[in-house]
Amino acid sequence: MNDFIDPDASEVTINKKTELPLVWFLPLIALLVSGWLIAKSYNEKGPVITISFPTAEGLEVDKTKIKYLNVEIGKVTAISISDDLKTIVITAQMNSTAAGYLNQNTSFWVVRPQVGLGGISGLGTLLSGPYIAIKPGDGSKENHFTGLTTPPLLKNNADGTHFILETNNLGSMKPGTPINFHGITVGEVLSHKLSDEANAIRLTIFINKPYDQFVRKNTRFWIDSGIDLSAGTDGFKVRTGPLISLLSGGIAFRAAAEDTIENIQPEYSLFPLYDTYTLSTQIVYQNTLKYVMYFNGSVRGLTVGAPVQIRGIPIGKVTEINLELDKKTAEIHIPVTVELEPDRIKEINNDNNISDKDVMAQLINKGLRAQLQTGSLLTGQLLVDLDFHPKSKIVLSDNKSVYPEFPTTASSLDQFTHSANIIMDKVAKLPLEDLTAEANKTLQSLQGTSKAATGMLVTAQGTLDTADKTMASAHQVLSIMEPGSTTHYELEQLLQELTQAASSVKQLTDYLEQNPNSLIRGKKDQ
Repeated sequence: MNDFIDPDASEVTINKKTELPLVWFLPLIALLVSGWLIAKSYNEKGPVITISFPTAEGLEVDKTKIKYLNVEIGKVTAISISDDLKTIVITAQMNSTAAGYLNQNTSFWVVRPQVGLGGISGLGTLLSGPYIAIKPGDGSKENHFTGLTTPPLLKNNADGTHFILETNNLGSMKPGTPINFHGITVGEVLSHKLSDEANAIRLTIFINKPYDQFVRKNTRFWIDSGIDLSAGTDGFKVRTGPLISLLSGGIAFRAAAEDTIENIQPEYSLFPLYDTYTLSTQIVYQNTLKYVMYFNGSVRGLTVGAPVQIRGIPIGKVTEINLELDKKTAEIHIPVTVELEPDRIKEINNDNNISDKDVMAQLINKGLRAQLQTGSLLTGQLLVDLDFHPKSKIVLSDNKSVYPEFPTTASSLDQFTHSANIIMDKVAKLPLEDLTAEANKTLQSLQGTSKAATGMLVTAQGTLDTADKTMASAHQVLSIMEPGSTTHYELEQLLQELTQAASSVKQLTDYLEQNPNSLIRGKKDQ
């Protein structure tokens, strides 16, 4: 038996280990990536919240985003109707980074295109669609929110200061009303409410930095209606403001020159809101003297706030006008209460021992009186004028007021009216009917005299014509007589006298023709 042995057979070994094909690594990598994405997605997911809105207009599931400062922090995942069927409920999946924003006072609202007097907003949503914006707030953690129907005025944490304005006239003021400083919009009204005493309205406003530093101790705020037309003792005044204030109203303020940086007011400081710019410019004096004045004439045109002036310089104003009836005497009185401001008067040789009341009493004793004067013929407004009338006696009324009485005197117009009434009374007492009858008789006599004078003139004209003819005949006779004879001389003298007489009659007729009334009144002295 032949046994054949291959020399290389001893070196051959059998490998029973199976090799894994490379193609199987792809599913493994995909599985690892999927796990990583799932873990990443799970880690990035934040809390699920719900938001109530009146309507779901423009909102879509898995498409509508939730943004803060235009950065996406969540997405709408479901839209349903509330159990009471009054609102819709938005379910949203928030990012983990938004967990710190979801507090009790956080606000949500839907951003849509808006066109208003203040400008246009939300134009970007015309292509991308509406989105839900968020304004983080403070408080405890919360998962259910009630969305706002309108965007909040301060959509983020803007730098600035809040202040409170107090007024009795809300007018067209509302949240969003602009606040202007020298024509620049620097803030807006946030809200308004009644004061705790319910006697005024308080507006919460916000002034942006750096303009809030100009709100100082003596800063004045007023309602800027765009156009301010006022009529007073100085006539008509027109003041215009920004166009947006004319359309929607606004508030303006100005800083006082005497204020410094140390006078900058803290947040939520209270300021009065004046109705007009004119009222905001008035200086408020603390030292005042009040008097009551009684005027005998009409006070039509005198209003509360009318100036009290002395020689054209304002020193006070009218604060109250009343009408009183004395039932015992059936007399009507009109007490006018005025407020004088002595601090308006610069004092010279001041004596601290003499009070303002004593000084006013001395002025009254020297003849200082009050009278009504017309401040403007155009508007008919009256004012109270103080001036010295040394000859005017102090006549006081039965003053029932708590204030001392200030003596008054009749105005120039009242004096003129009184004098005119006296003249009219004298005219009324004249026998006008008898005078008219006598005047008619005189006119009739004048008419008869005029007719007689006319006849006389006609007769005189005829006489002159006859005299002319006689003189012509005399000249003919004279021409045929012998010159130098006595008859010729005498006839020549007669003709000269006749010529002079005719000339005199001619002058008389011409004068009477031009001045027929001279027959009655005589000739005027030359």
